[in-house]
Amino acid sequence: MSKQRRSFSVEFKHDAAALVVDQGYSVAEACKSMGVGETALRRWVDQLREERGGVTPNSKALTAEQQEIQALKARINRLELEKKILKEATALLMAEEHGRRR
Repeated sequence: MSKQRRSFSVEFKHDAAALVVDQGYSVAEACKSMGVGETALRRWVDQLREERGGVTPNSKALTAEQQEIQALKARINRLELEKKILKEATALLMAEEHGRRR
């Protein structure tokens, strides 16, 4: 029987990592207190430190600023895709209209 993988909210990860980064807990103490594994907590701590240093993560961001940056990047990507689609549709319509005039 396989062990079910637990998932944690972004807020939980942030709070657990903040125990180590902001409140001076050791990783072992924070793990015991929060009931998570050391490997996971170390990843969250590293991610929190990187985000506070201005690095946008590939996974879900822990800090509000990086979450906003990720949301804005997603919006930019969506708008660029919509622009590309509209450009291609316009080109098709123009080609069709040009073909009718001949």
